[in-house]
Amino acid sequence: MPLVEIGIFLSLLILNGVFAMSELAVVSSRRSKLKSLAESGRSGASNALALASEPGRFLSTIQIGITLVGILVGAVSGAQFGERLAQWLASLGISYAVAHAAGYGFVIAIITYLSLVIGELVPKQLALRNPERVAMAIAPAMQVLSRLAAPFVWGLDLSGRIVLRLFRAPDAHETNITAEEIKALIGEAESSGAIEPEERQMIAGILRLGERSARTIMTHRNAVEIIDATQPFETVRPKLLASVHGRFPAHVGNPDEITRVLQTKDVLKAMLAGKPIDLMTLVREAPVVPDTTDLLNVVKLLRGSSIHLGLVHDEYGQFEGIVTNADILESITGAFHTDEGPPEPRAVERADGSWLISGDMPVDELNDTLGFKAKFDGRAHTVAGFVIAAFKRLPTIGECVVIQGWRFEVVDIDGRRVDKLLVSRPLEPRRRTAV
Repeated sequence: MPLVEIGIFLSLLILNGVFAMSELAVVSSRRSKLKSLAESGRSGASNALALASEPGRFLSTIQIGITLVGILVGAVSGAQFGERLAQWLASLGISYAVAHAAGYGFVIAIITYLSLVIGELVPKQLALRNPERVAMAIAPAMQVLSRLAAPFVWGLDLSGRIVLRLFRAPDAHETNITAEEIKALIGEAESSGAIEPEERQMIAGILRLGERSARTIMTHRNAVEIIDATQPFETVRPKLLASVHGRFPAHVGNPDEITRVLQTKDVLKAMLAGKPIDLMTLVREAPVVPDTTDLLNVVKLLRGSSIHLGLVHDEYGQFEGIVTNADILESITGAFHTDEGPPEPRAVERADGSWLISGDMPVDELNDTLGFKAKFDGRAHTVAGFVIAAFKRLPTIGECVVIQGWRFEVVDIDGRRVDKLLVSRPLEPRRRTAV
């Protein structure tokens, strides 16, 4: 008889563990993965997806099962084992009051311990190791139990919804996934080896397209070679031969009105055809891109143009620079080797843990590199502009400023542009400004 009772007790514990494992497996499963498995025809995936889509009904079903198991464990095992242990202790000469308290107390302690280990901890750890697989395995049985206990499940689900509405809790389906959560998930995937570091960097670059504006990746007009389309070809020809570029922003007399582009391939076609070279007939209209346009819309503009080059203008209509499809690709993959030489890295970590940062590095890349949140006000798009905003003036070589625990020291200035900065944790006070 005791063996039968022990068997019943262990069976109830295992059943409680199944309910606990089912609850955590379904809640922890990713719906996207369950949907993919269901579309591939995996057994139980559609059932698990249905349970995850109705968390109120599923949790009510699980809670009914766990509550019933708990009641049975206490009523059957606790009473029987406690009473027998109390009688055995009383037979040893111990007073009945002491034997009764000690017997029931010991049995309750053992039942509680086994319930925690076998009925909760171990099953939940198993569920967390592969939640989708566990969810698919137990989903059919949970759906059958949900149908059998439908009236009770419906009542509990309705009661829970009423209480949630009283507290104005948002619906479970209204939960939004933030960009930070996506980045954290990608970081975990890289740590586990599911994706390569280069893949993580490219995914991060794609996620930044909607946050960056055309001004953050454009080539500034100071570095752009501009052509006067009204000049004779022989006057412009040396400039075309000396350049490594194949497209040139062009103006017609007024250098402030740049809305066209000259492509060297058009010049070459005219030369091969033996036609006279008239730059006015060769220049093409190019898409004008406001400097605040996000890169996703820039992609749409360039995709609809045969030139694949946009002329960036500010709110006053002044030409600021150019943005190309290559600029957008480099914002995702990193710079490519060109005729001018290999790309110069924007951030280099030194042996002492400090960083040599290029002034033209975008602020969002600086945040990802150093792991802190720059106070970005929408005006300073590069590290150089960010540091100048902190100084509130153009700094000189050797000056430094401390921002959010990082020391930014100006190590090189090109004209009136901050070219290189040394970024490190501050060691001792020097000539600096704290922000």
